[in-house]
Amino acid sequence: MLESAFKGSKGYWVWLLALLAVIGVGFGFYLRQLTFGLGITGMSRDVSWGFYIAQFTFLVGVAASAVMLVIPYYLHDYKKFGRITVLGEFLAVSSVIMCLLFIIADLGQPMRLFNVLIHPTPSSMLFWDMVVLNGYLFLNIVIGWNVLDAERNSVPPPQWVKPLIYISIPWAISIHTVTAFLYCGLPGRGFWLTAILAPRFLASAFAAGPAFLIILAFIVRGFAKYDAGRDQIQTMAKIVTYGAIANVFFFLCEVFVAIYSQIPEHTAHLQYLFFGLHGHGVLVPWMWTSIFLMLAAITLLVIPAARQNEVVLGIACIAIFVGIWIDKGLGMISGGFIPNPLHHVREYVPTIPEIAITIAVYATGFLILTILYKVVVGVKQEVGE
Repeated sequence: MLESAFKGSKGYWVWLLALLAVIGVGFGFYLRQLTFGLGITGMSRDVSWGFYIAQFTFLVGVAASAVMLVIPYYLHDYKKFGRITVLGEFLAVSSVIMCLLFIIADLGQPMRLFNVLIHPTPSSMLFWDMVVLNGYLFLNIVIGWNVLDAERNSVPPPQWVKPLIYISIPWAISIHTVTAFLYCGLPGRGFWLTAILAPRFLASAFAAGPAFLIILAFIVRGFAKYDAGRDQIQTMAKIVTYGAIANVFFFLCEVFVAIYSQIPEHTAHLQYLFFGLHGHGVLVPWMWTSIFLMLAAITLLVIPAARQNEVVLGIACIAIFVGIWIDKGLGMISGGFIPNPLHHVREYVPTIPEIAITIAVYATGFLILTILYKVVVGVKQEVGE
């Protein structure tokens, strides 16, 4: 099946070369970071997790969202999702790979990864995060590839794949739950110290992931002439709607608790993010943009006529994706560190090397995703779908 990835139009090869060029530039900055250290980033003693870990947090949610296709297709026999489920599984593969690359970038020295294997610490959430991420990557590669190969040969998938499919469902929930536990298990950080953080992470994942998959479905339809199906896209749009509403509801619950309790450890972080604190407020316009985008998108998605218009749906999905990216990819991590436990404000702004390395990691993910989708489209066209 992989041979179809080596066949494509001129535009396909230009796209791959452009991604490789971006990766090359970012890798040059990474070599600089490897030599100089994390001092080239905007991180500090007060903000020890920055842009890399923020992207990791966001992408774990995108990876986990594949379960919203797996459950209807495999558990509820919703056969219409057969045209798009493998796209979701391969999106999960590329997302998890990007997550692992962001962890490597954040560690400073890649060799430190082996400490988790040489000195396993089951009492640490980081150990379990390593287990669930790598396990989920393995599950999606094996399931997606074998199901696609069976479809190509017009035979049922091997029987041993079915238990892996069932295991992947709770596993998908676990990867974002464990990620949430990394934060809410830190008692000194009031912004993260909430039992609702894991449900909030999952709600945002089930909105952003399917929204991005809808955008990808439109792109694949336009460039690869493979149609995932209007009914399938509309069903996913409803999933995005419910996920986005739940995400906003959970956020408002957090706001109510912080404001009503008036506990400084909770209110100070929200004040910094949305109004500024002690004259500092670099994230204020970003956070209000996030709120506006999510509310505007929800308004469009809850109106059936608007949701069924694919142009409007595409705009709403972009707004949901960008809004949640701002919330989790910018505000969630910085907001937990600023102000520090002594209520001192030291702001964090990503540096050019950080941004370049981040873009290169995303380019790597898109390179993998493009190749995997090229294989999927090749198989689907071969079997006449």
